[in-house]
Amino acid sequence: MSCAALMASGSLWRLCFGAPRPLSAYGRRISVRFCSSRMTLDNINRAAVDRIIRVDHAGEYGANRIYAGQMAVLGRTSVGPVIQKMWDQEKEHLKKFSELMVAFRVRPTVLMPFWNVVGFALGAGTALLGREGAMACTVAVEESIAHHYNNQIRTLMDEDPEKYKELLQVIKKFRDEELEHHDIGLEHDAELAPAYAVLKKAIQAGCSAAIYLSERF
Repeated sequence: MSCAALMASGSLWRLCFGAPRPLSAYGRRISVRFCSSRMTLDNINRAAVDRIIRVDHAGEYGANRIYAGQMAVLGRTSVGPVIQKMWDQEKEHLKKFSELMVAFRVRPTVLMPFWNVVGFALGAGTALLGREGAMACTVAVEESIAHHYNNQIRTLMDEDPEKYKELLQVIKKFRDEELEHHDIGLEHDAELAPAYAVLKKAIQAGCSAAIYLSERF
């Protein structure tokens, strides 16, 4: 059973937090612990964690839509299996952040419908340029995401590396996999895409805007 399904049934809550705990007489929620981590709903920097989980969920959702767009155009070509393998990893990333949103009660960005359309359009549009165009998009996006993950790692390390150990492990693992996708893109001739430097710069500018908006809205 998935983590989200367990949460819906109440099993995940009992597994991670113990029996459901009511508000105190003063309306203050009693501290609860997230699985084996030192992170609890009361002792974490809620603003920072909410921002991190929200934007990472949005980013992985957008990446999934990009790969969906690429597969719609190139899925039956020789590069299709390469794209599918990267997409499968992005699906796992999205699943994990969806579970973390439930566990930490983080709302998704209100821009999800927008990223749904824009992500697919970006993936399909660059794929129409051919394999090189799709891989140029992969390089640009994954480089931006890895840079963003590195910023989050520094933030959590400055806060308390032991307390945020489990979240740090997740982010570091996904960062490394995004960098693998970046390298795969380069290995499959991303730099041969038409106007590669311009295309990469434009996509990364869009990624920066998406990160800024998803963190806040």
